[in-house]
Amino acid sequence: MIQHDRRPHNGLSHVHGRTDAPLLDLTLPALLKQTAGALPDHPAAIFREQDIRWSYSAFARQTDRLAGGLLRLGIGKGDRVGIWSQNRAEWLLTQFATARIGAILVCINPAYRLGELEYALNKVGCAALVTARRFRSSDYTGMIETLAPELATATPGALQSARLPDLRAVVVMGDDIPDGMLGFDSLCSAGDDVPETELDAITSTLDPSDPINIQYTSGTTGSPKGACLTHHNIVNNAHFVTQTLGMTHEDKLCIPVPFYHCFGMVMGTLGCVTKGAAIVVPGEAFDPVATLAAVSEERCTALYGVPTMFVNQLALPDFDSYDLSSLRTGIMAGAPCPIEVMRKVQSRMNMTGVTIAYGMTETSPVSFQSNTDDPLRQRVSSVGRIHPHVEVRIVDDAGQTVPTGTQGELLTRGYSVMKGYWGDPEKTADSIDKEGWMHTGDLATMDADGYVAITGRVKDMILRGGENIYPREIEEFLYTHPQVAQAQVFGIPDEKYGEIVCAWLVLQEGADATPELIRTWCREHIAHFKVPAHISLRDTLPMTVTGKPQKFVMRDQMLAELAAG
Repeated sequence: MIQHDRRPHNGLSHVHGRTDAPLLDLTLPALLKQTAGALPDHPAAIFREQDIRWSYSAFARQTDRLAGGLLRLGIGKGDRVGIWSQNRAEWLLTQFATARIGAILVCINPAYRLGELEYALNKVGCAALVTARRFRSSDYTGMIETLAPELATATPGALQSARLPDLRAVVVMGDDIPDGMLGFDSLCSAGDDVPETELDAITSTLDPSDPINIQYTSGTTGSPKGACLTHHNIVNNAHFVTQTLGMTHEDKLCIPVPFYHCFGMVMGTLGCVTKGAAIVVPGEAFDPVATLAAVSEERCTALYGVPTMFVNQLALPDFDSYDLSSLRTGIMAGAPCPIEVMRKVQSRMNMTGVTIAYGMTETSPVSFQSNTDDPLRQRVSSVGRIHPHVEVRIVDDAGQTVPTGTQGELLTRGYSVMKGYWGDPEKTADSIDKEGWMHTGDLATMDADGYVAITGRVKDMILRGGENIYPREIEEFLYTHPQVAQAQVFGIPDEKYGEIVCAWLVLQEGADATPELIRTWCREHIAHFKVPAHISLRDTLPMTVTGKPQKFVMRDQMLAELAAG
C-alpha cells in the first residue's frame, strides 16, 4: 500500500492521510471479544455514580446477557433500538449488545422533548426503546406514556401504538417500572439462558460494512437527519483517534462528554475497547467536581471535554486540592479553544499531550487531529492534520481545489464517510457527491504543512450590503478583548443592508465593559462593516450538550427581543 505524507499536493489544499497502518476489518462484537480475550481481568468500565466496576470479561458477559434478552424479545439483525439516557452503565451495555446481534443502535438526545422523540423514533422505525426513568426535569417514561397511552393496558414487549406504530417494547432502567414496560435488569436475566453459541452464530453473519449506529445530527435547520454509520466507520475512527493519543491498555480515560454523541461513544467508549484501556465515567452528566474527583481518585491518564468543561473545572475554588498528576493526554473538541485555556490545561492540569480534534457526525466523526507534541500555537490555531486513510480538499464555489492558505469549503472522503442519512436519499445526495466527497459545509484553510483551520460555516456567512463577513473572524477578534470570556457572532435580517452583524458576549468575572465600550473598541480596530450593530451581554450562551454554540437559538431570541423593543 502506498504511504502518503500529510503535506498538500502541488501547493493546493488537497491532502491524503497515511495508509501505512492498515484499517481494522472488525465488527464491534469481534473487537470486544478480541480485547476481552487478551485482557480478561483488566479494568474495562468504572461507573462511579452507580458504583459499578467491570473487568473486560465481566463487561463481555454482561453484554451477552442483554444481547440474549433482546433476542428473546424478538429483536434481530437490522432492527432499530433506541437509547434515551444520560451516561449510565446500561447505555454502554446497549451499545455493545445491539451490535452483538446486528441490531442498529439509535442515539437519542437526552434533551429531546415530545415532538423530537416522536420524530426520532418514527423516522427510523425503532422496534424497541431503552430508556432511563427520568433525569432532572425530564420525565422520560412520562413522555413515552403521553405518546403511547396504549402502554397502560399493553403486554410488555407487545405494544401497539397509533402514534409510534413501529415501537413494540419500552425497556426501563432501574426500579419502579411503569405499566406496559419492561425492566432492564429483568431483560438481562431473560438472556441468561441464551447460550453463547447462539449469539456467536448471529455475530458470525455480521459484516463490518453493515450499518450499526444512527446518530441524529443537531438539526439547526429543519428536522434532524439520521446519519447511518457502520462497524467499519466507527471501529476504525475510534482506533485512530486513540492511537493518536498514544493510548494503550495501561490508560484510564475519564469520559464526562455524552455517550449519545460520537465524542462519547466512538472516540470514548469504543476508543477504549480498541486499546483495552479503562472507561471511567464520573457521573450521568457533566459536573466539574465529579470529573476532577474521578481523575484524581481513579488516577486517570486521559480526559475528554469541550472547552467550556475545562473552563468550569479550572474555575473551581478548590481546584488545587485535586491530584491531577496522573493526567498526560486527552481531547478538547466541539468548539474553538482560546489559547489561555489551552495553556492552563497543559500547565495546571498536567495534560501536556492534550489534542484538538475536528470532524462531524457524518464522518464517524474525526477527520483531523493535532498530535500530542504539536506546538501550543498549532493546537489553538488549527484542528491538526489529516487522519490516516482520509482524503480532504478545500474547494471554491465552482468546486475547484484552492491553493494553500485560501479559504474554501472542506470536502472529505474515505472509510469514515457515513453510509447516508436514513430514509433520506435526497439529503444524502446533497451531502455526498457522485465521487464520494462529503461536503461538510465548513469553511477552512490549509497551510503548507497540512494543518487545517476551520474558519466558519458556509451557511453562517453574513452578507452585509455586498460585503462577505465571516463570523469566526470577528469572534477571534473579540476574544482578544481582555474582558471577553466567550463570543458568538451571527447575522440577522436588515432592510437596508440585507443582513447586519450581531454579537453575544459573556464577560470575564468582575468585568465592567458595556456594549458601547466594546463597540467603540471594535471601531478602532476592524473595518466598519464588521463592527457588530448589536452587542448583547449574556450570563451564558445557548450550547448543545456537546458544547457547540446554537446560533439559530441566539438569532431567534435576538429577533424576538428587538421586535419587543
